Amino acid sequence: MTSLPLISVTDGDGATARRASMPPRHLADLDLAGRRSAVSDLGEQAFRATQLSTHYFGRLERDPAGMTDIPAAARERLSEQLLPKLLTPVRELACDDGATRKALWRLHDGSMVESVLMGYGDRVTVCISSQAGCGMACPFCATGQAGLTRNLSTAEIVDQVVYLAGVAQSGVMGGEPRRLSNVVFMGMGEPLANYSRVIAAVRRLTSPAPEGLGLSQRHVTVSTVGLVPAMRKLAEEDLSVTLALSLHAPDDDLRDELVPVNQRWKVAEVLDAAWAYAARTGRRVSIEYAMIRDVNDQPWRADLLGRLLAGRLAHVNLIPLNPTPGSKWDASPKPVEREFVRRLRAAGVATTVRDTRGREIDGACGQLAASEVEG
Repeated sequence: MTSLPLISVTDGDGATARRASMPPRHLADLDLAGRRSAVSDLGEQAFRATQLSTHYFGRLERDPAGMTDIPAAARERLSEQLLPKLLTPVRELACDDGATRKALWRLHDGSMVESVLMGYGDRVTVCISSQAGCGMACPFCATGQAGLTRNLSTAEIVDQVVYLAGVAQSGVMGGEPRRLSNVVFMGMGEPLANYSRVIAAVRRLTSPAPEGLGLSQRHVTVSTVGLVPAMRKLAEEDLSVTLALSLHAPDDDLRDELVPVNQRWKVAEVLDAAWAYAARTGRRVSIEYAMIRDVNDQPWRADLLGRLLAGRLAHVNLIPLNPTPGSKWDASPKPVEREFVRRLRAAGVATTVRDTRGREIDGACGQLAASEVEG
């Protein structure tokens, strides 16, 4: 593991905590038409909006000082109103010979979030946060145990991607591809609990430059623990993103404990919403399932899950439980995991086991806790 320097960030009086609040407006909060309108309201010509957008989305330039084709006076005025600093880096950790990198950010109000950049042989993926903390209270997830501080703005979500796309482009990850290709909303927070801002962020990320980053919608994954009304709303958005459902148990008795929102929307209702999304979009739903020793890894639960998913447009992504501070649970033994996979595949359900990239730096699934304390 490589640890980059810890950067102390304080207010002028030395305080580090402020009341949670949304940040000032940023150009990434607006579509291109909105940016043109905002620029005109500041007394500048509308084409300056395209210049700012080209720098930010097309060249991954977040520092106004580097936008030298805009006159200094105009640049200062525009940057003050449309390019406020949203993310202040506190620490970056790297492992896997630099191919996995976790960034810890302090937001303008002192809230903390994390995001993870992962390089593979054929792609570069960023896992981003949509909330500071999480209110879903899943007991095996470090983020869920921390509670919810606030939603992130659209621009705070997008800025994580733009920054880490720049890191990938710099070549520091070694022999990996340098162009960011995939975004997964699987960091801190429940994305569909911050629905409107997450959808706006998806549109920024997938709109062609200079309006957005120009990523493929099919390379964007939005996860949820099963907020049924929002899942059904997502199906009407005319998007082709992948929906990932954090199921973790096929029966209501156990899922009520592991995923407390199941006390409101039961397994059958959550899966119905997932199948509605698949039917509307033609996209295969990813079923996320954390393998927890002696909790949800019994053969009969594999068989039940297989019956629920057989013949559906779905893929199971088994996740070896990652360790979190104070957790009473552990990952399933490998023989148990292999038997679970065997039974699902025997039922005709496509199944893979997620790798544990980032575990060494607490950057794997369920480990993000936005702590300034060195591990």
